Amino acid sequence: MSGRSQDLEVVLPARRDAWAELGEVLGLAGVCLEGGGVVTHAGAAVAHYLVDDGPLALRALARAGFDAVTVRDVVTTRVSQGVPGSLGALARRLAEAGVDVAVQYSDHAGNLVLVVADGDLERCRRVLTADGTTVV
Repeated sequence: MSGRSQDLEVVLPARRDAWAELGEVLGLAGVCLEGGGVVTHAGAAVAHYLVDDGPLALRALARAGFDAVTVRDVVTTRVSQGVPGSLGALARRLAEAGVDVAVQYSDHAGNLVLVVADGDLERCRRVLTADGTTVV
């Protein structure tokens, strides 16, 4: 892994307290959540959080019995939040360059967090920096 913040993806078990347990397990392990959230799609709740120590999060969740957990490197950038169309323009540049964005959310500092296919990480960074976009 990269030593940078990473995306933690967890398919939550179908239990009312699964989200609470996720937060408790990560907190007890000392893993900080830097942004993210939980969405439900097709009946499954999936959490995506930016974490400061992906391998530690993975180990802690495995010990607690969470089995659908993935850790990925991310690309983090800024968009002009006060300019309409900024997100669309950035997404268009990435799409035209063949970068598949699987997940997008914001961190606590307002940075855009992009989870892309492992093979697209460097291409994503190159596309963003080619026009002067800052990659955090």
